[in-house]
Amino acid sequence: MKKRINVNSYQLQRWLKTAGAACGQFIVPLTIFQGIRTLFFPTTFDVLLLALLAILAVALYSDWI
Repeated sequence: MKKRINVNSYQLQRWLKTAGAACGQFIVPLTIFQGIRTLFFPTTFDVLLLALLAILAVALYSDWI
């Protein structure tokens, strides 16, 4: 017999906002660090990771997510 987990949609939204705020605090320093690293060691992975972090930073700060 499986247990049913009741999830309140308001609790889920509050949890997502908290997670988004926590990510928002760390995304800019990580993006800057990755940008500096990409300048010194430009590999394909580093460039793609920098692009992903930059898009995520813009999305978080413009409230798209």
